[in-house]
Amino acid sequence: MNSVLTQLNAQSEEIFYWSTHSGAEMDLVIIRGNTRLGFEFKRTTSPTLTKSIHIAMDDLHLSHVYIVHAGDKTYPIATHVTALGLSCILTQLKPLDN
Repeated sequence: MNSVLTQLNAQSEEIFYWSTHSGAEMDLVIIRGNTRLGFEFKRTTSPTLTKSIHIAMDDLHLSHVYIVHAGDKTYPIATHVTALGLSCILTQLKPLDN
């Protein structure tokens, strides 16, 4: 998680954890201006789209969700959802605009 925060140059007031009473959660949410990004961290090398991601995208109006996983590949999973290999954080994530 620290690599993501550093790469995006996220400030402490922009960083959130999100969950609902029904059990949906998002490990990391970064909000800067109109940009709303969600991050899920998985130990697997083949992440999948979960019900929690759908709920978070709808409830939080996320512009994009990244599922950071243990593999070394980055690929789209769905519209506005990307599987991001842990080793690709520095090359695939761009710092947020101010």
